[in-house]
Amino acid sequence: MRRLIYLLFILLALTGAQAAPASETNRNDTAVKPWSVDLRVKNYFNSHTSYEFGNPNSPYQAPLSRLEFPLNTWWAGAEVRRSFPRASAGLEVLRNVSGEADGTFKDSDWDDNAKPNVKTIYSELNCRMEPSYAVRGDLDLKVSDWIGLPAWLDLRPVIGFRWQRFTLVAHDGTQSYPAPGDNRPSQSLPGDAIRFEQTYWQYFLGVRTAFEIGKHVNVSQLKLLMQLDWAYVEGSNEDHHLLKVNRFTYDKTQGDAWHASIGLKTGLTANLNANLEADYLKIQTTGSHRMVNGVPATHTSWNYGVKVWSEQTSLMMSLEYSF
Repeated sequence: MRRLIYLLFILLALTGAQAAPASETNRNDTAVKPWSVDLRVKNYFNSHTSYEFGNPNSPYQAPLSRLEFPLNTWWAGAEVRRSFPRASAGLEVLRNVSGEADGTFKDSDWDDNAKPNVKTIYSELNCRMEPSYAVRGDLDLKVSDWIGLPAWLDLRPVIGFRWQRFTLVAHDGTQSYPAPGDNRPSQSLPGDAIRFEQTYWQYFLGVRTAFEIGKHVNVSQLKLLMQLDWAYVEGSNEDHHLLKVNRFTYDKTQGDAWHASIGLKTGLTANLNANLEADYLKIQTTGSHRMVNGVPATHTSWNYGVKVWSEQTSLMMSLEYSF
């Protein structure tokens, strides 16, 4: 219901923006092409999505287990945007186009109750990203002229949502036993070991700006673009330990996220622009952990030490056609 109310709010705001009289537009604006299609390629680096949980029983070590999945992959997709006299609304859809992630999956355990601060099991595996998706919708409102800003600075509050679903498979690695005095040799883990699916719903509110900097650096039609926003986040994930056929874990979490981006846009022709953008997103959530294990299945749930988080850094290149 909350999501439905949120989407209805966006539609109502968009209707009001479309009906804004022409007299409200900045007198320095030129004719705006109402539609644009932006084809984009994005590369994630130094990025991961991770989760951990604590031991709800004595000695209450936290974390008891931590799993870290790399997200360093290539993505591609498009954004469609509609501009109005005082607002714009856009929808972006992206999908991964590379399979194997750059970096390793890491699985750490602290399961010796006599030595709760000692890491007892550590695994590193390759990580494959299966079809994964990211969707973003947003609406912004022009307010620069209302608050007396110069014509070269466009300031807009923005609201919207981001939805991300990552499907990852850890495979072909090794497991070691790093605790002092544990002389067990490293163990090979061939084939697929863990299948993990992570979903984030993010409802954000922030501000975006566009600076007309071309005249200051002697490059025509050059803009500096920035955005900063905060989001309320709902997360869910499912972990299937394939080497333990009937072992599943599930997490439901809530929290927040901070997002920042900075980019450059330059005109190539009257209808074609080139864009370069750097982007950073940090998600932090806490909630409940549920474990399903064995046949017949036993269910155990707790919220002690449960944390799900992600850091995503990316660089995007795109071509935008306006009409």
